Amino acid sequence: MINIPKGTKDVLPQESYKWHYVEKIARKVTENFGYREIRTPVFEHTELFLRGVGDTTDIVNKEMYTFNDKGGRSISLKPEGTAGVARSFVENSLINAPQPSKMYYLTPVFRYEKPQAGRLREHHQFGIELYGSESPYADAEVILLAKEFFDRLGLKKLSLNINSIGCRECRKEYSEALKNYLYASKEKLCGTCLERLEKNPLRVLDCKNPECKEVSENAPKVLDYLCDGCRKHHEVLCKTLDELGVAFTVNSNIVRGLDYYTKTVFEFISNEIGSQGTVCGGGRYNNLVEEIGGTKVPAVGFGLGLERLIMVMENAGLSFGKDYRPELYIAPAGDENYVEALKITTILRKHDRTVITDIMEKSLKAQMKYADKCGAENVVVIGADEIRKDEFEIKNLRTKECKTVTYEELINGNW
Repeated sequence: MINIPKGTKDVLPQESYKWHYVEKIARKVTENFGYREIRTPVFEHTELFLRGVGDTTDIVNKEMYTFNDKGGRSISLKPEGTAGVARSFVENSLINAPQPSKMYYLTPVFRYEKPQAGRLREHHQFGIELYGSESPYADAEVILLAKEFFDRLGLKKLSLNINSIGCRECRKEYSEALKNYLYASKEKLCGTCLERLEKNPLRVLDCKNPECKEVSENAPKVLDYLCDGCRKHHEVLCKTLDELGVAFTVNSNIVRGLDYYTKTVFEFISNEIGSQGTVCGGGRYNNLVEEIGGTKVPAVGFGLGLERLIMVMENAGLSFGKDYRPELYIAPAGDENYVEALKITTILRKHDRTVITDIMEKSLKAQMKYADKCGAENVVVIGADEIRKDEFEIKNLRTKECKTVTYEELINGNW
């Protein structure tokens, strides 16, 4: 037997309705906020992620699925959604459309990492991208969209943490101060963080190693090094969220794991997955479009993993709506009635009714058992007597109530 690859998971028919429910709400919320869907390829040229995501990140250094195609080109399965959207924004000249450009995606992403609860080597992301606005009110809208999404799902035990990591200019001074601080305790840092110390010291703050986290606790705070423009941006965002009644905590240790972030970064954190974990992360990336070859265009957005989100919802005991259930099961009584059963089924389906019939040539008794097991709401028998009398008894399998209808009423769905 050939088994599923490690770090992947089948979504079985009896589980897929949960995904449909979450995706439906994601599409509806984004529509309400004026965002439209963008679909980018599952694989891109590796250079996109080297320049966009950053060659100092774990994603690029350790987790990407990279290979040479038959033309000798280096190709990578996308490890996140933002870089591909930025490439599409540049390549398709979306800057010429009315701004801001507001997009969302639902996409598979691929990372070669140790599988854990809610995080697989192939997982699926819901994300939004807002291009063209440098205003802190754009940051607020992105956060409000995420919050509205979680509210509609019924998730209550989430905490919002925000921070600002500044722009290129004010981050230079902070990076130098942070590097000097970390050097004093470099013997306590893990090997990965020792490499980060030279290339991107902010990434040390994102390390999950207990000793590295202990060193980071008393590190200089990036908020103390913000330039006037970045400080004002952060203050306006905080004031806006306050006035809108959105609870948040300013957490100076949040830097996010990708190199393209500037100014605002934020996370929605849940305690519903056994230990505290990030359910949604995002922020501003004003330099990304320029870094991959476009003009300078400000941008802000977020991404979240659907597997982890669904797990959080399950742990919280939340509803995913109803699973698929047929409205009517049509049971042909005898071989001579199969064509008539299929005919009625076809007519009702054209009327947008959810109807199934027997295609296994089961006995009538076996059909009744199957109709009950598959959750059909009603059942009707199509036999010679029913056709001759033009009387068809529809039985509700939940209430056991019966109703007699004519052939015309049956095919018109008047039952």
